[in-house]
Amino acid sequence: MKFVLFCQSLVSDWNHGNAHFLRGVVAELQDRGHSVDVYEPADGWSLQNLVRDHGGKPLDDFHRLFPHLQSKRYELETFDLDRALDGADVVLVHEWNDHGLVRRIGEHRARHRYRLFFHDTHHRAATQPEEMAKYELRHYDGVLAYGNVIRDLYLARGWAGNAWTWHEAADTRIFHPRPHDTPDGDVVWIGNWGDGERSAELHEFLIEPVRDLRLKARVFGVRYPDHALETLRQTDIDFGGWLPNYRAPEIFSRHRLTVHVPRRPYVTTLRGIPTIRPFEALACGIPLISAPWNDAEGLFTPGKDFLVAKNGIEMKKRMRDVINDRALAASLADHGLNTILQRHTCRHRVTELLSLL
Repeated sequence: MKFVLFCQSLVSDWNHGNAHFLRGVVAELQDRGHSVDVYEPADGWSLQNLVRDHGGKPLDDFHRLFPHLQSKRYELETFDLDRALDGADVVLVHEWNDHGLVRRIGEHRARHRYRLFFHDTHHRAATQPEEMAKYELRHYDGVLAYGNVIRDLYLARGWAGNAWTWHEAADTRIFHPRPHDTPDGDVVWIGNWGDGERSAELHEFLIEPVRDLRLKARVFGVRYPDHALETLRQTDIDFGGWLPNYRAPEIFSRHRLTVHVPRRPYVTTLRGIPTIRPFEALACGIPLISAPWNDAEGLFTPGKDFLVAKNGIEMKKRMRDVINDRALAASLADHGLNTILQRHTCRHRVTELLSLL
C-alpha cells in the first residue's frame, strides 16, 4: 500500500518528541514493503528552530544516518495536494498541521478513495479544546488518539465520528540497550522545561533530590528559561542542551538511572498517557523512577517496570536504592525492557494500524 504522512517534521526533533514515534512507524511500514511519502512544511517551527540554533549540520547528520527517512517540504500556498495524494491508500495527518491544510485534505478525501486518519499525540484536546475544535474532520475516517481520554473527548464533543486509541511506542531499531562498562554519571533527564507545566515538579523530583544526595547528573532539552539554567548551575547539574533523539540510547547507557517527570496535564487530566519518554528509557534498559502518574490503561507494571515516587522524599529514597542495589537496578532494567519488547514497539503499533485498516 501507499501511505502518505503529513507531520510537523520528520527530520527535526527540536521540541518535537513525537518525531521518534513517527520515524519508527515510517521505518516499520517500509520494512513491510509499503511505500511511505512524508510531507512537512518548509517553514515548520521545529525545523526552523533547529537550524537557527545549530545550523545545517544536524540535518546532514540525520540524512547520513537515516537515508531511508526522507520528507518532502512544501509551501502551503503552492502545495499541489492532488499530486501529493495521487495513488494514496492510507493518509495520516498529525495534529501539528495547519488548520487549512487539514480541511483541504478532508475535502480531497471526499472526492477520492483512500483511508484518512487524524493522528493526535498532544494534550491540547483537553487543555485547549477551542483550538482543537477548529480542525475540520468531517471527511476523515476517524482519529488515532494516543490515549483513551483523548479518544473519548473526540467522540463526546462530536469532533469525529470514529476514534481509536493508538499509543506511542519505542522504535527498537534505535532504542535498545547499549552496554557501557562504567557509567559517567548517576542521573540523566531528557526533556524540555515544559512551559511552566512542570516547573515545580522538576524541582521536587529531579533538582532537589540530586542536590541533597550529591549525585552527578545531566539534563538535556530545549526552551530552558534563564532562571532554570541558573538553578541547574547552582545545583552542579550539567546542562547538555538539545540532544538528537537518536543519541538518547547512548546517553542512557552512560548513567545509572533516569526519571520521568510528566507535565501536569498528564497527571491531572490525561490519566493513562505516559508520553514517549518512558517508552524510550525502558527500551534502552535503564532503571526508571517516575513522579506520580496514573497508568489507567495498564501499559506497564509500576514497581516492576519502574519505581514510582509519590513526593520528593520518596524520590531521594528510590534514587539511593537504585544506585546502591545492583540487583534492584538490574531487575528494573530487565523487566522494563521485556515489557517494551513484548507490547510496546513500533512493530506492535503498525500491526495495530494494519489490523484497523
